[in-house]
Amino acid sequence: MAPATGDEAQLAEVPAAVGLVSVFGLVFTVSIFAWICCQRKSTKSNKTPPYKFVHMLKGVDIYPESLNNKKKFGAEEKQELNSKIPSPASGKPTLHLDLEKRDLNGNITKSHPKVRSSPDLDIPLSHKGFSEVGKELVTPEGLMANTDTSPLEKANQENKLGMLVFSIEYNFEKKAFIVNIKEAHGLSAMDEQSMTSDPYVKMTILPDKKHRVKTRVLRKTLDPCFDETFSFYGIPYSQVQDLGLHFMILSFDRFSRDDVIGEVLVHLAGVDLSKGAIVMNKEIIKRSAKKSTGRGELLVSLCYQSTTSTLTVVVLKARHLPKTESLGLSDPYVKVNLYQGQKRVCKKKTHVKKCSPNPVFNELFVFDVPAEGGLQDTSVELLLLDSDRLSRNEVIGRLRLGANAEGTIGEHWREICEHPRRQIAKWHTLSD
Repeated sequence: MAPATGDEAQLAEVPAAVGLVSVFGLVFTVSIFAWICCQRKSTKSNKTPPYKFVHMLKGVDIYPESLNNKKKFGAEEKQELNSKIPSPASGKPTLHLDLEKRDLNGNITKSHPKVRSSPDLDIPLSHKGFSEVGKELVTPEGLMANTDTSPLEKANQENKLGMLVFSIEYNFEKKAFIVNIKEAHGLSAMDEQSMTSDPYVKMTILPDKKHRVKTRVLRKTLDPCFDETFSFYGIPYSQVQDLGLHFMILSFDRFSRDDVIGEVLVHLAGVDLSKGAIVMNKEIIKRSAKKSTGRGELLVSLCYQSTTSTLTVVVLKARHLPKTESLGLSDPYVKVNLYQGQKRVCKKKTHVKKCSPNPVFNELFVFDVPAEGGLQDTSVELLLLDSDRLSRNEVIGRLRLGANAEGTIGEHWREICEHPRRQIAKWHTLSD
């Protein structure tokens, strides 16, 4: 029994020895790892960083070690620049600054040298309002005199909207009239933020306005180069003398109506295309004001059915419509909007009448009116527009019929309220 007890004691001592060895090994490993980390950190802090970064606010090249050790940079170049006097015609000088002369906000602190009051010293004193450039003294009054332009020059600059270059020719074999819109120069900037435009050209052959084309939009340029050719077939050469070309130069606007830069109007009377193509360079002028004294007149018939609470609007015809473009006829149509208070509740429109200054529509529209309020809070708006498939339709004139209207418009509305189920028609002058 005694030998068995000794073996058990030896087996009990083995786990204790293994535990002690493991603890000493773990402590040694941790100490070695900590020592290696300290060595790497110290070598990394002493090593010069291989990179360089730029201070974006001040535009100065800065090394990190310059901030820690307060080293100056660009000293050699600074000494060379001090020996030279920069000329006003030279480009921007290289910026060399001393970091020790900056305050906490990164601004350069100006040092004011001490000036001794001795008559023997020739020290140039800086006076407010004067700066010495070479041997000349420049004053603010002199600068303003040099920069000011005469009123005539300012007027000429404002009136200059650019130049349009295009060519015209006639193909006798195909009986086609060909127009090539080449380029434009010196256009006005329609975008105030970027001081540029997104120009394109819309061309119409007058006086029939049957042929309308436009170029592609060129982004962010005041000197666009289009170089686009348009061929118009079926135009006899004998009729070319009677035609006119109307170029409208516009700037594309994604969020609102396109801005009109200017226009060019060319009459082809006296132009000889039998010898070949002719290149023309025309000045762009401001869009001419509409020559018509008014917006025209519209004949409208109204009828109120009190039993069914419906309002019948008949758009009969219009007359004396203005020309929307030079020597061109409008393609009018009428849009009818029904309002309840300030809210539009219904809209309808007539058909388009091509090239007609006195269109006849004869179209009837029926609107439902609330039975409670009747016509007191109801109004009808009629918009006369010019249809254009290449750009947004232009409003020729408008008319608002309602209880709050004045003049003949108000009388017309009161008559249909006083005499229900009676169709009453009247002419009304359109407004802008």
